[in-house]
Amino acid sequence: MAFQLNTEKKETENKTIRFPLPLINKIEKYLEGTESNFSRFVIQACEYVLNELEEEKDKEKND
Repeated sequence: MAFQLNTEKKETENKTIRFPLPLINKIEKYLEGTESNFSRFVIQACEYVLNELEEEKDKEKND
């Protein structure tokens, strides 16, 4: 599954998290010219990784 930017809004809660500045810069550069924002990108990236990890876990169970 490829990572796709999504503009769907969901119910949210604020969390404070620190990011390394180089990572913030890379994300912001990637988002230039898109309709997405930093928060949406991070949420989608986390969802993507969790889905991949879940698929990996399911594969290991079935092997």
